[in-house]
Amino acid sequence: TNKKKKVVDNMGICISSASFEIQPVDFGNENVVHYEDYNINRYKQVIGSVFSQQGNKGINQDSAILYQGYGVENGVFGGVFDGHGENGQIVSKFVMNKLPSLLLKLTFSLPKIFSVKQNVMRRNFNKWKKACWSSFMVMDRDIKSLEKLDSSFSGTTAVVAIRQDDDLIIANLGDSRAVLGRKTEEGVIEAVQLTTDLTPSLTCKTLLFIILT
Repeated sequence: TNKKKKVVDNMGICISSASFEIQPVDFGNENVVHYEDYNINRYKQVIGSVFSQQGNKGINQDSAILYQGYGVENGVFGGVFDGHGENGQIVSKFVMNKLPSLLLKLTFSLPKIFSVKQNVMRRNFNKWKKACWSSFMVMDRDIKSLEKLDSSFSGTTAVVAIRQDDDLIIANLGDSRAVLGRKTEEGVIEAVQLTTDLTPSLTCKTLLFIILT
């Protein structure tokens, strides 16, 4: 395999860098996965971190993934999935393991149905929007079809941030947030919320928003 990963079994503070050993492609049952394409520039220093504070309510149902070299050499996929319900931890890990590759496959397989009159940014927006929407729908279907898992009252939120060259794509479902840290002219780091919390009380026709900048 040309893939490698570093995993952390228990959520907490973790700083991940590239593993020096080639690992199998299949993910296990870890809460946090750092996954890296073996062909990217290994001399680049790339650091990602995940923090989750477990309370007293039982098993931690959070899952997260950082995937370097996603799609393109400098591509990055970051995803956080907050499970809920009796089997929330199973659902969140299932989505963490399957969504990145599914999304990339759908993006590359989409036919060129968009008008040539559209500029490149608009075509990229439409491509990723359709791929994100389709992959979220496929994940929902696959979760419902899992054997020995009653997902009637279990599920997960999803928020993903994808970098492809100069483009940043944000997609979310549920109330997990994507937040950008931006330095002001005074040198202060301020938080900019990039997503809208999608809750049952929110009136909208769709549960997926994409931002491309």
